[in-house]
Amino acid sequence: MPVLTATNLKHAFGLRIILDGVSFSIEPGERVGVVGRNGVGKSTFLKMLAGLMNADSGDVALQRGARAGYLHQDPKLNPEETLWGEAESAFARLHELHQKLDHLYEEMATAEGAKLEKLMDEQQRLTEAMEAAGGYSIDHKIAEILHGLGFTDAQFKVKVSGLSGGQKGRLALAKLLLENPDVLLLDEPTNHLDIEGRLWLENFLKNEFPGAVLLISHDRYLLDNVVNRIVETEDGRLIDYPGNYETFRELRAERRMAMLRAYENQQGRFRQEEAYIRKYKAGRRAAQAKGRETKLERQKELNSLEKPPEAHSFEVRLPPAPRSGDMVFSAREVSKSYPLEGGGEKSLFKSLDILVSRGERWGIIGPNGAGKTTLVRTLLGEIAPNSGVVRLGSNVFPGYYRQTHEHLPADKPVYQYLQDTIKKEVPGTQMSEQAARDLAGAFLFSGTDQDRPLGQLSGGERSRAAIAALLCSAKNLLILDEPTNHLDLMSAERLEEALCDEGGYEGTMLLISHDRALIDGTCEHLIVLDGEGNVEIFHGSYTEWHEKDVQRKRERDRAATDEKNRRDDAEKQRKAAEERKKSEKAPPKPAKSGGPSVNALARMRTDQIEEKIEKLQVRIKEIDGLMGDPNVWKDHAKATRLTDERNGAIEQLEPLEFEWTRRAGEGE
Repeated sequence: MPVLTATNLKHAFGLRIILDGVSFSIEPGERVGVVGRNGVGKSTFLKMLAGLMNADSGDVALQRGARAGYLHQDPKLNPEETLWGEAESAFARLHELHQKLDHLYEEMATAEGAKLEKLMDEQQRLTEAMEAAGGYSIDHKIAEILHGLGFTDAQFKVKVSGLSGGQKGRLALAKLLLENPDVLLLDEPTNHLDIEGRLWLENFLKNEFPGAVLLISHDRYLLDNVVNRIVETEDGRLIDYPGNYETFRELRAERRMAMLRAYENQQGRFRQEEAYIRKYKAGRRAAQAKGRETKLERQKELNSLEKPPEAHSFEVRLPPAPRSGDMVFSAREVSKSYPLEGGGEKSLFKSLDILVSRGERWGIIGPNGAGKTTLVRTLLGEIAPNSGVVRLGSNVFPGYYRQTHEHLPADKPVYQYLQDTIKKEVPGTQMSEQAARDLAGAFLFSGTDQDRPLGQLSGGERSRAAIAALLCSAKNLLILDEPTNHLDLMSAERLEEALCDEGGYEGTMLLISHDRALIDGTCEHLIVLDGEGNVEIFHGSYTEWHEKDVQRKRERDRAATDEKNRRDDAEKQRKAAEERKKSEKAPPKPAKSGGPSVNALARMRTDQIEEKIEKLQVRIKEIDGLMGDPNVWKDHAKATRLTDERNGAIEQLEPLEFEWTRRAGEGE
């Protein structure tokens, strides 16, 4: 039975139809990815499923008793709470269940008969709900998820008001995962995650989270490794595909090819009819031609197929960049650090040695805050290193794609911005309007979008325009800092096509990215920062490095386990030797862990021991009387508390009685 269902949802913004009578359902435990171009209604669809938006018509139904959790892009967090405290607030429902259970025990103490049976059923239900909500091991779960999403122990006591925007986004994701809803509705959950965080989230969603997941993401590897079904939003419809993202790409290509053939066949039939009509419209068969013309117009109006969206590869010819020297840049013993507020310093990278040659493609990876952007700016000479030497090669013309685009002229149409960029960056070269429109089209700007001013574009559209301009500016060294942050999947794939060997760009490239698919598709060398000042140079793809890194971690874990086992064995042998020595020196003295120590008994007066024995015997007798009441055993918690208290009293009583007997025998 579906845990969440949507039926015949319709919604429009003005005249633009976003959802045109779509229906959807997701089963418990199912993983579904939602893909589609930016602006086609993916986020709107998720908000409707979460109950945050109302459709113009249609219904959304959640299974009775089920909960849906939605990841807000602008989360509401308590600025005065600590990071740990805000994460713990995810268990508000668990605390509420604890209170309900306490009240229930109070009622059970006086209830009888049918009412008691009903309360016991409610106790069972509450106990199961508490276990599902986290039980009693919440501290371990909070720490596990916060660590998995990249937070350190030192950050647990930091107030929410002191967190960055990205950290707040990760905290909101942590709270949602800790709430453990029946359905997770995730809109771009990897936006603020580095590669390690994305790997952890993949594993959590795939292997640990028990509920259903509906996921919007531009991370192709996440979709490949987590989901088993893809829903594509297109022209107000939802198109369902079985399998992961790679399977979806294959099936979509086949579907669009079939659509294109059907469209072309229909257009061929239309052209044949039009030719017949033109030939006989004025002759003896004019009446027949007129009838066929009327029939053709009706067919075009009622049964005309739409041409499927273009799916061609990157085909634009980029202006050739000037040839740089064989050595593009080099770094020798380069280090960079910065002082910390409380003293000391943070090392970003140290003793870096690297030589980048013409035509090479390098990816720069590492955790958030590891210094990836600082490294690039240091290599370009924008920032001075603390030590070491950086050299830029001859005839190197760098082009830098930054994460912000305030420099774009807000009033320029897209195609004209590309023309002006060529004119400015490649003197003596003119790009025709048609060539500029072809380039804009290659980066998924439709005919009308090409005429829109840059200031009216979305963040993703401005990113595409900036990347297109950079590629056509004939730079022989491209530095791309998180270029896919605001791109949809199709745009990211188009960028990959442009940058790969077959795409036409022949220069050198440095790519900072958490997009593993893009790194794998374009880079054959890696600079890996670990966030602690260490740098690894790796010659190979990201996947090759990751496999090697996983193997290294396994070997480290195995070595750590072996060392721990060795230390534990040594400690056991040491304790065994000590116990043997003690047993040889003197017989053991009766003193249990729950009672007073031997030294404490020796310091007590005999009358104090007698008073303590009397109090314990009285309490044991009182407990025995209480436990003789059958109603006590109906209250599991109360019976457990009394049993534990009686056992503890006996543990305290035994050494006291032994000491009193010893003294009596000695005549004290």
